[in-house]
Amino acid sequence: MAGRKVFVTGMGAVSAAGVGAKALWMAARDGRPCISEVVPPRPSRGRIKFAAQVRDFDPAALIEPEILPLTDPVIRYLIVAADEAARDADLTRAALAGPRTATLIGTGVGGITTTEESHHAVLVKNERPDPLTILKLIPSSCPAMISMRYGTTGPCFAIASACSSATQAIGVAAHMIRAGLVDRAIVGGTEDCLTIGGMLAWESLRVLTPTLCRPFSKDRNGMVLGAGAGVFILEAEELALARGARVLAELAGYGTSSDAKDPVRPDAEGAAQSMRSALADAEADPEEIDYVNAHGTGTTVNDITEAEALRLVFGKRASQIPISSTKPIHGHGLGAGGALELVVTLGALREGVAPPTINWRVADEKCPVDAVPNEARPLPIRTAMSNSFAFGGINAVLVLRRVEA
Repeated sequence: MAGRKVFVTGMGAVSAAGVGAKALWMAARDGRPCISEVVPPRPSRGRIKFAAQVRDFDPAALIEPEILPLTDPVIRYLIVAADEAARDADLTRAALAGPRTATLIGTGVGGITTTEESHHAVLVKNERPDPLTILKLIPSSCPAMISMRYGTTGPCFAIASACSSATQAIGVAAHMIRAGLVDRAIVGGTEDCLTIGGMLAWESLRVLTPTLCRPFSKDRNGMVLGAGAGVFILEAEELALARGARVLAELAGYGTSSDAKDPVRPDAEGAAQSMRSALADAEADPEEIDYVNAHGTGTTVNDITEAEALRLVFGKRASQIPISSTKPIHGHGLGAGGALELVVTLGALREGVAPPTINWRVADEKCPVDAVPNEARPLPIRTAMSNSFAFGGINAVLVLRRVEA
């Protein structure tokens, strides 16, 4: 698509790996899983007890005391990640403020912790709800709180597209910059469904692994949930260059599509269409893609479908391109997944390393991909792709391109 180039100039993250984008990238690169037993606020009857939970996170040390009462954990993660992204981009609040900066944040559910705690208080303890309950749980509070924090008066909204939420937020913002609607954007995603009810609901779908998440391995048996937030600063090329910004990468392409077929079962052609659209948007040939960060949930059907979609787009190269899933490291972040995985994809692009798909054991003839099994691989990467495919058949894909200094 013709228009201004869009550069990524800052990123931040909160994840099971800790606070910081570097912590997340290093865990993914080194194949260090951040999965542990979930500590619920009350006893739970759930069978699945582990996930990639954000641990040792002290919001009081990172966020002003007057802000904390207004925030659910997803907003707290988001604020900390956004502050890191702004610092990383070397942009002050004053520089980001005003109508030329958009704030788009993806989240699948929003403040589910607040929702569950409110229901427990009202229905079990017979207490009055916290007057701030609605403000903390609605998904729109995520971008709104960032907008208020940075004084961004341009477009501000949440995108709720399940596991494609963050990727769509990032892609839509990039197109807004390209079209000249804004010059900068604070974008990303946040999620934390590791509540008692959230875990039980996912367990009831029978998609959570009782052992280990093994994407693309023949003996895979499900996914592992994750939590956290990832935030990026996007800027029009001329603004970034004029101020001498350190450019992490060009956000070159965005593609999205809808399967329009089934609420939960993915469709290879729908996923392939989103990849083709992202490539066309980036004006890139399939042969240019050096690495793919796969959606790679570790569920039987999803991995087979993604492998088939990759074949439809890349042909014989689909079995040769390094294609890894880092979800066994940081968990499936759901609405934040695309943002967490974009942090990893940026790390791969910048360091020239394809992160591993850990826990992989057995090749699956139905998933004929090079999954970079178990060990990171040095790899010259100029152009990379990151996939996000969601319930409802909502697909979103980003293409990143290295910018030479």
